[in-house]
Amino acid sequence: MDTILRLEGVTRRFDTFTLQPLNRALPGGVIMGLIGENGAGKTTTLRLILGALRRDGGTVTVFGKPLDGNEANIRQDVGAVFDECCFHESMTPKNLDTIFRGIYRNWNSAAFLKYCTMLQLPMKKKIKEFSRGMKMKLSIAAAISHSPKLLLMDEATSGLDPVVRDDVLELLQEFVSDEAHSVLFSSHITEDLEKIADYVAYLHKGKLQFVRSKDTLLYEYGVVKCGKSEFTKMDTSDFVAWRENAFEVQALTENREAVRRKYPGCVIDQAGLEDIMLLYAKGNVKGRERS
Repeated sequence: MDTILRLEGVTRRFDTFTLQPLNRALPGGVIMGLIGENGAGKTTTLRLILGALRRDGGTVTVFGKPLDGNEANIRQDVGAVFDECCFHESMTPKNLDTIFRGIYRNWNSAAFLKYCTMLQLPMKKKIKEFSRGMKMKLSIAAAISHSPKLLLMDEATSGLDPVVRDDVLELLQEFVSDEAHSVLFSSHITEDLEKIADYVAYLHKGKLQFVRSKDTLLYEYGVVKCGKSEFTKMDTSDFVAWRENAFEVQALTENREAVRRKYPGCVIDQAGLEDIMLLYAKGNVKGRERS
């Protein structure tokens, strides 16, 4: 699979926040979920990839070409959906179709109509009359109707009901099925990423904590639950993060079965993405430099 996107030492500094150097490659045919708390740097990362923010360091390479100096051509092959609709509210989907035919060389009006129909979007209704969910669906339809090779999505399924979210997730899986397209999908809805992501990247306070395959996270990681006195007898090297509350200790392990054999009396559950994120964000963590 060809590399669609490569970040090398990409960083950005603000007054109260720094996105620490990011180094990561995204191959074709992959959906990568990007998780992290509010303010962790997810939206900043996506805007740096688009060239919408100035980098303070590092390089962004898209489709084998450096972003700098090639922004206009690269954006022809990149679709982006952010958490707010950017279309003028006096427009209709039919108006957008006409406008985008003149902007994108690969704009496909038939595909746009198909997606709008599937997502139940009236072509002649003004965007100001759309609900938030309808606006998000319109943004998604527009983003994939010019045949982009890379799709960047920032909270794109927020505001959608479960049925429509499922339709969108199926679209994304179809989008990457030929291994020539990829999706970088930032979302707080970890359930969506558990369904479709191939890999998950976790940002915490501007630093990339890890990138793992989703299957590794869901099928090998686990959460041990035990009393505080019981946890003091355990070897903390068996865990990557742990957190105490008033009633118990929860500890995250990368090898659920090995820990189950070593501590047979403990309760150990399968870890979901939300469990992993919470323990990394709020727990005692060793090795935050892991990737």
